[in-house]
Amino acid sequence: MHTLSETRPDAVPGDGQPPSAVDDARPESRFAVPGFDAVARLAAQALHVPLVALVLSDGRAYWYTAGADDPTRPSDILATAYLEAARSHTAEVVLDTGDDARFRPAPPVPHPASAPVRFFASEPVRTLTGQQVGALCVMDHAPRSALAEHERVALRDAAALAGAGVVLRSYLGRTDPVTQLPHRSAFFEDLRTHLRDDTNHAWLVAIEVASVARFNAFVRAMGHAYADELMRVVAARVQQWMTPDMHLYQVSVTRLAIVLPQTHGEPTPARLDELVARLRHPFDCLNIPLTLRPGIGLLQVDARELRGGDPLRRVMSASHAAQRNAPGWARYEQTQDEHHRQQFFLVTELAAAITERAELDLHYQPRIDLDSGRCVALEALLRWHHPTLGEVQPGEFIGLAEQAGLMRALTEWVFDHGMAQLATWRADGLDIRLSLNVSSADFDAELVARLQVLMSRHGIDPHLLELEFTESTLMQHCDATRRHLAAICALGTTVAIDDFGIGYSNLASLRQMPASSLKIDQSLVRGIDKSHADAAIVRSVSALARDLGFRVVIEGVESESVHNVVLAMACDEVQGFHISRPLPARDVPGWLRSYAAAPLPPRHRTSS
Repeated sequence: MHTLSETRPDAVPGDGQPPSAVDDARPESRFAVPGFDAVARLAAQALHVPLVALVLSDGRAYWYTAGADDPTRPSDILATAYLEAARSHTAEVVLDTGDDARFRPAPPVPHPASAPVRFFASEPVRTLTGQQVGALCVMDHAPRSALAEHERVALRDAAALAGAGVVLRSYLGRTDPVTQLPHRSAFFEDLRTHLRDDTNHAWLVAIEVASVARFNAFVRAMGHAYADELMRVVAARVQQWMTPDMHLYQVSVTRLAIVLPQTHGEPTPARLDELVARLRHPFDCLNIPLTLRPGIGLLQVDARELRGGDPLRRVMSASHAAQRNAPGWARYEQTQDEHHRQQFFLVTELAAAITERAELDLHYQPRIDLDSGRCVALEALLRWHHPTLGEVQPGEFIGLAEQAGLMRALTEWVFDHGMAQLATWRADGLDIRLSLNVSSADFDAELVARLQVLMSRHGIDPHLLELEFTESTLMQHCDATRRHLAAICALGTTVAIDDFGIGYSNLASLRQMPASSLKIDQSLVRGIDKSHADAAIVRSVSALARDLGFRVVIEGVESESVHNVVLAMACDEVQGFHISRPLPARDVPGWLRSYAAAPLPPRHRTSS
């Protein structure tokens, strides 16, 4: 049995760790010097010793203890001795530490595994270039009369192997194993060295090779070997663009960074255009062609920025933004960065609002049947009242929720609270139906089961619900879409196509969708009282939808003049500020009673 631990023999009393303490030894440190486990075991067997330590010149020590459950706790005296050995350029053998003043007095300890060390030998540990980096020390609890030549040779060989491990540790500590480039830790280490003088500055270039989603798609489709080779060939092409005074790093799985020293100056737009062009040229990766749309970010950094922030994050913010612009490169802009940080803040706050805080609320907007003048449904619309930001508009957080994977939880919250409110209204005698919006993230085979659970929980008849899907969501899936919609309709719940006219407007697919209602987007409606062209578009779409069997709902009816134009069209319902703004739940019963007393006058249905 053996154990390994790490300690720092050069720690001094008063800094929170006495020299002999190993109480905070980290279990993972056994891998800090690759191969030390095997080296220590061989040395212990060859020299017949129970204790082996690799002591580095910076004071770190890696302990091997044979035949004990716990690492040996070195005494203050021994800690000093092996630290001296680590910094000595010569081998040392102390056959009996009792005869050496450096090892006296040895503290009495009761545990046999921690008995005083009486034999000590060390051999310098060097790199392949001969640089002294520490010493390999072997110890025993009994003195020796001699150290045989073959034991000295074994100790030298073990020290040489340990030196190779130290070199490997240093290599792994700076180098990405895939591209063989220095990685993020080395990037910051080198940047700190370069910017040690406050008068210095450097230019950073970040290269976003591919979005995380697309890179993961490479892995799923082609495997990790393909993705690894892609990063290697991209790095090679970047190096062809670089000058000798530039340094390239791999700072994440999909990102590279270049440090340009102060003497190089800012890269010109022409040089950045050249780098973008090189990386947009198709790659032949494992005999499979691939075209990338990379983003190149540019940032000037000095020592003050390095101390006060994270320049790598800032330049990567610029490279991420550059993926979406035509040139493919962009300088860092603080306003854009602050926007990204605000989005991240909103996402984290939204996650808390869904699960922990009472900040979310539903408002309800009436829909009016034009033939009867009755309010036939309410659309549930999510609102977020943040304690410090105030009202956060749905347009600000719905898209972020979809990107951050929060949409299913958000939809679940809306469904649960909307159905609970509908059950309350129905129990109070309000004859009303509820319309709920569904995102593309929720549109899968599990949606029906989720609906059934919530309907059962709140005692809601499926016929009282309508689910609204955007046009773009419904046109994305084809056969799967039709199967999911058919399953929803089988429950007795109706389906509406929302925001029609701003997405695909794929009429061939539209005629095959098992939906009952089509809602014409308000962006097409707002100007129909002033624009004959807008009115003609809405009139034609309404008539076509009616001919295809849809119940047509026109959104965005915000004035009496727009309402009057709509009355002459082939449509069934209207919704908008002219009828009512979205209402908090507490105001709905009163509004419904007052509207029932003085409804909009019904109009004679216009033929299509």
